Amino acid sequence: MAKKNSVGSLKAKRYTMDVIVHTFLIIIAIIWISPFAYLVAHSFRGGGNTTMYYSKFFPETFTFKHYQDLFTDKGLLDFPQMFMNTLKIACISCVISTFFVLSVSFAMSRLKWKLRRPYMNMAMVITLFPGFMSMTATYFLLKAFFGLDEHPERIHMALVICYCSGAGTGFYVMKGYMDTIPKALDEAAYLDGATKWQTFIKITLPLCKPMIVYQVITSFMGPWCDFIFCKLICRGSQDYYTVSVGLWSMLDMDKIDKWYTRFCAGSVMVAIPISILFIITQKFYQEAMSGSVKG
Repeated sequence: MAKKNSVGSLKAKRYTMDVIVHTFLIIIAIIWISPFAYLVAHSFRGGGNTTMYYSKFFPETFTFKHYQDLFTDKGLLDFPQMFMNTLKIACISCVISTFFVLSVSFAMSRLKWKLRRPYMNMAMVITLFPGFMSMTATYFLLKAFFGLDEHPERIHMALVICYCSGAGTGFYVMKGYMDTIPKALDEAAYLDGATKWQTFIKITLPLCKPMIVYQVITSFMGPWCDFIFCKLICRGSQDYYTVSVGLWSMLDMDKIDKWYTRFCAGSVMVAIPISILFIITQKFYQEAMSGSVKG
């Protein structure tokens, strides 16, 4: 009887703990989701009130007008152009950064060379410092090399260089995944006459497919969501704005009364490509994360 009581008491404690944990998680989820729900709701706000100041969390009337105006009423800010600018920069940076990370990870994981350990230590130290610490020096270097004031058409190339130049130092997660691949496969390929490049392309990369998907997502999200470097380099060249700079400009004091609901609509539109990319690659992303933890 005493044993049954102890078992029942243990089940009651577990049930109570599960209730507490799930209640806590539900509260956290509500806190996290509330700003996004507010943003989506007010992107459809009707009634002609476009200002930021609104007394209710959910509007009383809804309309698609703000999305329509976002793409048709160019006004002072051309959102479709900003969207395409960001998409171009993000796609080019994603391809180059992913290639850099894969190449450096292969060299760190599969090859042996003299400066391998010092480079790994140097890369670890560099990644401890956030990139925006060097943004002033970066801007003046890009201005000197590309003449951004006289040639604003080079702004996007400068941004791509900013996003890709340090990508090779972020190899640790990819290297950890490559370390789990048996080196006997490389040795067998070398015995068959394969070069290191052929081994990299035909042996290592196919086995790293889940991790490549993870790297593509992270390499795309960085340029897509970045604001600091974009604002610094674009400055007053509105034709070359990215969506982050354009949305921030919508909140200026002279625009906020007219553009706030469009800002909400634009923020929702910015989230759509990332959401679609993540949903499509979710399976590979989960495999990559489990593999990287194993590595």
